[in-house]
Amino acid sequence: MTTPYNTAPMRNKTYFVSDIHLGAVYIANPREHEAKVVRMLQSFEKDCKTLYLLGDILDYWFEYRTVVPRGYIRFFGQLAHMSDMGINIVWFIGNHDIWLFDYLRDQIGMEVIDGNVVRDIDGKKFFLGHGDALYGDSRSFRILRSFFRNRLCQKLYAGIHPRWTIPFAHRWSSHSRGDNPMSHPAVPDPEKERFIIFAREYHTEHPDIDFFVLGHRHIALDYPIDAGARVVILGDCFSQFSYAVYDADGLRLLQFENSESWY
Repeated sequence: MTTPYNTAPMRNKTYFVSDIHLGAVYIANPREHEAKVVRMLQSFEKDCKTLYLLGDILDYWFEYRTVVPRGYIRFFGQLAHMSDMGINIVWFIGNHDIWLFDYLRDQIGMEVIDGNVVRDIDGKKFFLGHGDALYGDSRSFRILRSFFRNRLCQKLYAGIHPRWTIPFAHRWSSHSRGDNPMSHPAVPDPEKERFIIFAREYHTEHPDIDFFVLGHRHIALDYPIDAGARVVILGDCFSQFSYAVYDADGLRLLQFENSESWY
């Protein structure tokens, strides 16, 4: 007799992952990278109740009305499997997977969020988001971001054949990473880190927030701020394979396939 998914052992953990960048041209072995991501997600299955994907999960994605971009079959299959098991999946749009509309939402059965939200998780308040809108305050960045989110621009872009748009998008992504895209920035002086500054200012007006969990920066940082609140920047899942997990023991920043707490 088979055991239904909903009678599986108690799921009591919430996982946070960001910046996988599946499909990035600077990843030497895309198949191996995807396989490791899938292994990581499989390791969450036994006790995960909610999986938060905090943006830039795909290095590039554009959903056409009747066409699906190639690739990521094992990854999407693993997400669908987890959803079928009763695990809640929440995907935050980043600045690379910005054109995520309704296909994956409907086919996998997940929630898609564009922006930041505050969520209650087991009695604690979490401020969650990818973080690009918090970090990019230059005029050119704001213009580019609004251009990418403009519905008319999206419809015009959809009219261009994918054979032109997809290679262009991957070249753009690789160029934006600089000469060594696989390297990640050193952890700065936390007091000067913009996410820390934002969190302190936000926490002054919203003292009920317990945790700020963000991606985008490709640094792994767990830093306490005022009144016991903490900021966790998730790092990445292509060079560091860092992630966060929350349960009765608190919020921890870990590294996949490393048995000890990393940070």
